[in-house]
Amino acid sequence: MILDINFIKKFEGFFNQNVNLSNYSWFNLGGNAEYFYKAKNENQLIEFLREAKKQNLKTTVLGAGSNTLFRDNGVKGVVIKLGNEFSYTKLINKNILDVGAATLDRKVANYAKENNVGNLEFLSCIPGSIGGSIIMNSGCYENDISKVLVSIRALDQKKLSIIEIKKEDIKFLYRGTNLSNDLIIVSAKLKGTTSVMKKIEKKQSDFIEKKKSSQPSQIKTCGSTFKNISKDKKAWKLIKEAGCEDYREGDAFISQKHCNFFVNNGNAKSSDIENLINKVKKKVYEKTGVNLELEIKIVGEK
Repeated sequence: MILDINFIKKFEGFFNQNVNLSNYSWFNLGGNAEYFYKAKNENQLIEFLREAKKQNLKTTVLGAGSNTLFRDNGVKGVVIKLGNEFSYTKLINKNILDVGAATLDRKVANYAKENNVGNLEFLSCIPGSIGGSIIMNSGCYENDISKVLVSIRALDQKKLSIIEIKKEDIKFLYRGTNLSNDLIIVSAKLKGTTSVMKKIEKKQSDFIEKKKSSQPSQIKTCGSTFKNISKDKKAWKLIKEAGCEDYREGDAFISQKHCNFFVNNGNAKSSDIENLINKVKKKVYEKTGVNLELEIKIVGEK
């Protein structure tokens, strides 16, 4: 798609063409974004979307890339990523935080600890940013975002305005919500409990150690590939029961430490990961009758 030169000039420094998306996914895989825009602030983002509409540009919003597999053929239209001004954490009373959507979850956990706000320790174990975590209703160890969220502020791409949505008006699912794809979360309020740093530190440390003992680290992965079916029916158990733990496709394989983690060994293609996903999904269904649902997102042109 060829864009109006004035549109490109207007957002110069924030807008680029043919950007390699492998730098923005924890798999380190993917083709190019046709266009890539990094939003400076809310006002600029609204203006960009207004102009993008005139250009009929399809938009894809990217968080931290911790659960996204970009296909080898890349993404048509524009990939939007929130910039540094969307990454902040502020204490607005003794146990409520105002958090920018691009803020990494672990940074929120650490800020809360330093300010004696408890019940947010689990965020230290969640990869990604707050905006993506809210959309996914991310969680671990009997905790999830829905339990600590107060409200969100989001940009409605259709109306080009910022709206506030209270927690009570959001339907939370297991690893999901009913929030419209037309919304771009820009900030959120999270509520913790008044605590003391020593107690928070201990709880946070216990969570981190638990994660280290059961999940691989320092590898190219996007974490849990499939959603758990229930508390007692874990995806990794079904994968193991189906005999898939040694499956490989090209340079993509399944982690021996946690077989719901699919890994780029260094020279895999996105298609290797996707083929491995489909192979495992098919085998699990044949063996158990369970149709596994993806937790990661696969984005781009086939």
